[in-house]
Amino acid sequence: MESQSIYDSLTWYCPPADHTTSATTLTVKTAPSTDYWRKTHYGFIRDNGHFFNKHIEGDFEATVSFLGKYKDLYDQAGFMIRFDEKVWMKCGIEYYKGKRNASTVVTNDFSDWSVTPLNDMPEDAWFQLKIVWQRPAVEVFYRVDDSHEWSMMRLAYLIAPEEVKTVQFGLMACSPDGTGFEVEFKDFKVGPVSKAEQH
Repeated sequence: MESQSIYDSLTWYCPPADHTTSATTLTVKTAPSTDYWRKTHYGFIRDNGHFFNKHIEGDFEATVSFLGKYKDLYDQAGFMIRFDEKVWMKCGIEYYKGKRNASTVVTNDFSDWSVTPLNDMPEDAWFQLKIVWQRPAVEVFYRVDDSHEWSMMRLAYLIAPEEVKTVQFGLMACSPDGTGFEVEFKDFKVGPVSKAEQH
C-alpha cells in the first residue's frame, strides 16, 4: 500500500493554473492577477490567491522548504493561515524591486506588510519557513537551507470570534502583477508545538 502524502489532506481555495504533487513535493504554476490584500494604502481588496489548505483545530507548528522562479513584481509563495477573508496572515518570499524578500502580511480587516531583503541568498537556495500558531498569536521564522539558525520574521495576532474553532492553514502562491511563475514546495510538516516554542 502506498503511504499517504500530506498533500492528500489538502484542498484548493482558488486552484492554480497547474500543479503536480508527489509523496513529498508540490509544484505550482500560478495564474496572473492573483493575490491576497485588504484595503490598506492601495484601496483594493483581493481574495483569489492559490491556497492549498486544511482546517486545523488547536495550536500547531509547521515547516516547509520551497524554491521559486520569481520574475515579476510581487510574485510570492509561502504559508497562509486564515479564519476568513478579513482575518488572515501570509508569509514567505515576495519579489519586490527586483529582489527576493522575506515577507509577511497580517490582516485584521486591514492588511499590513513588512519585507526584509534576502540580499545574500543564492539563486538556487531553498527558503525554509516555520510557523508557530498559539491562538491568537502567530510566530514566523525563516532560514536559508539548513545552514543557519532560525531568524524571526514576525510575531503577530489574528482575532476571530471564539465560536470559530478552526483555522485554514496551508501553502500559498500568487502573481498579482505578473504572468505567473513556478514554485516547488517540499518537506511540508504540521505537528504539535515543540517545547522550545512554548514561551
